[in-house]
Amino acid sequence: MCAVSVEDKVPSFLRDTGTGWITAEYALLPRSTETRTPRETLGRKGRSQEIQRLIGRSLRAVVDLQALGERTFWVDCDVLQADGGTRTAAITGAFVALRLAVNRLLSQGILERDPVKTHLAAVSCGVVGGEVVVDLAFEEDVVAEVDANFVMTEEGEWVEIQATGEKGPFSWKTFEEMKTLAASAIEKLIKIQKEVLACEEKL
Repeated sequence: MCAVSVEDKVPSFLRDTGTGWITAEYALLPRSTETRTPRETLGRKGRSQEIQRLIGRSLRAVVDLQALGERTFWVDCDVLQADGGTRTAAITGAFVALRLAVNRLLSQGILERDPVKTHLAAVSCGVVGGEVVVDLAFEEDVVAEVDANFVMTEEGEWVEIQATGEKGPFSWKTFEEMKTLAASAIEKLIKIQKEVLACEEKL
């Protein structure tokens, strides 16, 4: 579940610059996992902080922050049902939520011009049993020999690529196969994003 809230203030390092900011928070709901995951009431764990930064970086890459004015867009991503690839699913959903928030501000005349430069989506990819797989399920993720995350724009430009040999090194050929499969999957995700946004416009 992804939602965006807008505040008419920015972090201290951006005050009086006329520039906005986008930041994210990410969390697993306790029963989103097979066994209950305790709430992070005493502060975010390292994994959650890493994912939050990834989501924020990805969204900022496709937004003209100057066009936001001195506003902070808070993106909240809460996982209802955990599976493999929750961070990439969060990015894909967060973009839709951000697009909807921007559309509302444009319609209200609060934003003078559209700050969103292009569409963005993300997907996980990996190698399981020697085979390249996209959008790994949890059962695949825990046994994957290679684990990767790809974030790409509608134009096919890469915003971020993370790839790790979980059980040993992997070849450039394997990486190219993952990249090709991920790009194809992201193109499909962006098409779905546009369909969702088109339905929202009709409401």
